[in-house]
Amino acid sequence: MFSLERLTALAAVRTHGSIARAARVLHVTPSGMSQQLAKLEREAGQRLLEPDGRTVRLTHAGRVLAAHADRVLAQVSEAQTDLAALDRQILGPLRLGGVGSAVRNLLPGALSDLLAEHPRLVPTVRDGEVVSLVPPLLRGELDLVLAESWSSRPVALPAGVRTVELLDERVCLALPTGHPRAEPEPVYLAALAEPGGLPWASCPAGTEPYEAILQALRSRGVEPDIRYTLAEIPSQLELVAAGLAMALVPDLGRRTAPEGVLFLPTDPPLRRTIKAVWRADAETPAIRACVTALTEHTNPPHGTEPSTRGDT
Repeated sequence: MFSLERLTALAAVRTHGSIARAARVLHVTPSGMSQQLAKLEREAGQRLLEPDGRTVRLTHAGRVLAAHADRVLAQVSEAQTDLAALDRQILGPLRLGGVGSAVRNLLPGALSDLLAEHPRLVPTVRDGEVVSLVPPLLRGELDLVLAESWSSRPVALPAGVRTVELLDERVCLALPTGHPRAEPEPVYLAALAEPGGLPWASCPAGTEPYEAILQALRSRGVEPDIRYTLAEIPSQLELVAAGLAMALVPDLGRRTAPEGVLFLPTDPPLRRTIKAVWRADAETPAIRACVTALTEHTNPPHGTEPSTRGDT
């Protein structure tokens, strides 16, 4: 492997025309410069310099390697500049993860504004549940996660992370429009376990929504019949619209509701929060800028919660 010091020496000789002048520019002795060039020739396995009167000139191999040296040294210089600017500029990769409804509804606007202000930022996004996103966050494979936490089952986050709450929203019961309990009054969840009632649709076992249903109903002595486990809320709502299931759906998830779905408040009331989560020991200017952009996009005006009926 060629050392940067020797590539710099070769490029300097090509630029300044002699070993002596190159040595003065690089603040080394001519003998030290000659030693560096001799080592570079051995590493290259080619003659890089040849006599030219009382001085030297680059051979064809020397000119080829000098051209590569220019590109390598320019990239190294750019890397040094970027690293020196990390505390002032927002640039480089930003690896994000989040639950599906937050990714769909919160990230697009925030990322658009973030990239408009910081065009050298390179975000990537993956969706998933908290249980699958927190481990890669802790391993350093993700920089920031949008995690959900339900009031009936608050999310347990590990030590060493920082959080900012972005959104606090209502969770409603999704029923087919023809359901006998389709009235604009809060529905007592435990009463839905009556014989012949609809089963539940939810996210897969182990996820926050699944565990939230279990906790909300088991705390009232009811074992929920969760028959449909689907990762996407829109898929759950299609089953509800078909009269096959009921579901607990946060306000963000209601935006994808098909016709034939009615949303009712629950008794007891349920809520879900969305939090930005990142490692405290890995916080960067890019993460801080992303959290700021997300915060600005998740503070709607007062009084804009969706209406109870959502059959549009």
